[in-house]
Order: sequence, then C-alpha cells, then structure tokens
Amino acid sequence: MSDAVIRVENLGKKYIIGHQQDAQRYIALRDVIANGAKGLVQRFQKSNFHNTKSEEFWALKDVSFEIKQGERVGIIGRNGAGKSTLLKILSRITEPTTGRIGIKGRVASLLEVGTGFHPELTGRENIFLNGAILGMSKAEIHRNFDEIVAFAEVEKFLDTPVKRYSSGMYVRLAFSVAAHLEPEILIVDEVLAVGDSQFQKKCLGKMENVAKEGRTVLFVSHNMGVIQTLCSRVILLHAGEVLLDDFTEKGVNTYLKNMESSASQDLLHRKERRGKREIQLAKIEISSGEDSEALATGRPARFLFHVTGKLPGLACVFTLYNQLGQPIANFNSSISSAHDAQNSTMENRVLCEIDELPLLPGQYRLNAMLMGNGEIQDHVEAAAIFDVEPGEMRGRPVMNENSYSTVCIGHRWVMPV
Repeated sequence: MSDAVIRVENLGKKYIIGHQQDAQRYIALRDVIANGAKGLVQRFQKSNFHNTKSEEFWALKDVSFEIKQGERVGIIGRNGAGKSTLLKILSRITEPTTGRIGIKGRVASLLEVGTGFHPELTGRENIFLNGAILGMSKAEIHRNFDEIVAFAEVEKFLDTPVKRYSSGMYVRLAFSVAAHLEPEILIVDEVLAVGDSQFQKKCLGKMENVAKEGRTVLFVSHNMGVIQTLCSRVILLHAGEVLLDDFTEKGVNTYLKNMESSASQDLLHRKERRGKREIQLAKIEISSGEDSEALATGRPARFLFHVTGKLPGLACVFTLYNQLGQPIANFNSSISSAHDAQNSTMENRVLCEIDELPLLPGQYRLNAMLMGNGEIQDHVEAAAIFDVEPGEMRGRPVMNENSYSTVCIGHRWVMPV
C-alpha cells in the first residue's frame, strides 16, 4: 500500500476566456427597464452571441505526481505556469476539469491574504472560525489559542475586526492559524512575501518543525534561496505541465537556466508576463554610461526602461537576483524625486542611475514591473540578465574570490587609538 498522502493523476484545468467585441452597443439598465423582462432575455442572448467570442485556456495539462507524508515540496515555475491553480485544486477551492486527486488527511491552506477570514469578525473570532472550517473541535482550538496569538504577534488587536488589520497583520494571523491547528498537510503560497523578513524567518522555522513532526508541506515561492533552504524536492511547472520533478538542486538549476534562456528573447514578444498591460515594457538597456557598455563593481550603472505608452502615476520597479535566484536589491521609481519620475514618464522611458554599483563580479537577473493607474500593468520575470566585471571600490580592486555574498558596501577600516 502506498504511503502517499497526495496523489495527482492526469490533472487538467480548463478555463473559458471570453473576448468582448466592440461592434455592438452596450445594453444599459435603462434599456432593460424600458423593454421589459422578455426583451431583456432576447437582447441578452443576442448580445452575447454577437458580442463575445471565447477560447479555451488550459492552466494545467496532464499533471501527475505523488507526495509522501512528511515531505517538504516546493512548487516552482514562472508566472502563468499553473502553480496557484494547482494549489487551489489541492485546497478544494476549485474543481479540476480532468483527472483526479487523492488526499489523506486534513489540509490547511494559506493562498491569499485573509483567505477564510470574515472581515467583520475580530481576530479572536476568526481563529475559532478558521479552526472550525479545518474541522477542529472547540477544545482543540482552545488548546492552541495562546500559541497562535503569540506567534502572530497580534495580542493588542485580538478583539479588533480584521478588516482594520494591515496586510502584514492579516498574513501573520492567517499563517499562525493554518500552521498551529495541526493539519496533516500545510499548503502555503507566495503570500508570505507580504510579511517582514523577521516574520518570514519564523514562518520558515515553523514549516520545518511541521515537517519534522511528520506532516507534509507544499510551498510556492519565486525565491530560490528559500526553496533550497526549506524543500528537499521541487516540482517545476511550465505552461501548465510538469517539466521536472526531482531533488531541489536539480530543479532550481533547471528553473534558473530556463529563466536565462527567456531573457535572450525580444521583450515585447515574451508571453510569460502578467498585469493589465495597458502599457508594457518594450526594452531594457543596461550599461555603465556613455563610455562603456560593460558593468563593473564600483563603476556607474544605468538601467533604462522603454515603455510602450503613458499612464498617470507610472512607476517602474525592478529587483535584482543573484545566480542562486535569491533577491538582493530592489529599486522603485515611485520613491525617487517626483521631478525625475515625471520627466521619464513623459518620454516613455524610465531611467535608474547608480553612481557606484555595489555588486560583486558575477551574473545577475532582473525582474521588472510597471505600475500605472494604481494597478500592475506589466510584470516580466527574467526581463534581463547581465554580468558584472571586477572593478574598484574606493580605489581598491574588488574580486569575487572566496566570497560568500554578492554585495560590496563602501566602507573603511580604522585602527582605534
């Protein structure tokens, strides 16, 4: 008899995507009232027939795997690979179109901020509500209550409606409930990125303890350093299919190589992207200035982002990752001077300048995002990959020999008197 606690066989999930056409006029409420119920049905059916067309989109295709009790498995892949869809099916939030899943044991999921919380209820009340949803008895919830509250660090706000919580407080309490109510299987999405770094470390430690107790952990993250720390195995998804199911090191290396190959493609033709896309990233130019194209430690660096259009409040955000897929630096144009950001927006270009690049020699990856009208407009992973050559900091040569980091911070040494 198999000791698998999760068995997925030929799983598929299909969505029907509708595309509205502009040929017909939109039916307003006043038209509905004027024409009566009969006319509404006829016009609605006719409008739908003429105004929309649909296409099938398979978020998951023929996915199969088994997970044993106590395993810590990372689900990795680029945006649109099907990670979140898979977790929603495993969490019974949505049903598969094809295939089947078998799960042994109680599942606790943390997929979105505030999932399973009622906004009008207090933190205390939501702990008991979530426990009941997970099938816990009132006595079991009482037994874990103090530990849940202490871990979440929300004692002062325990009797405050959660609708007044910040996103960080939401995450802390939601994770604490999911992890402490003794589920056999714990499923956690990238939602932990909302919390601060100290709390993220607590969460990782708790998930390690959960696995040591013989319970199973499924974890989705774009941070390959976290995946390597927590997981002993990864399932790599690509375009809704399992590309690889293997040890963590092999899976992460394959993922990073795929990211590198994608970065060589024309940015406008990249399909793996998300956002409203009223505007898009068209091209990224990375150089050390007019005198040289090569980047080097301690020299100036220029990151020029070309955008396809203009939008109010346009902001560009990009994150740099090292060769292990660990994020090491983040840059956001919305916190630069308003004058600089406004001028860049008017020219459909956004420029980030660094006087002294603090990165040690090596290869780096850049993920980029455009914000506009208060929404994510375009987000592209591995939008660019670049190399940093050896250089100088404060007149002294900087090499990467025997280095265990990726950043060199300008500093000086003095002999105390």
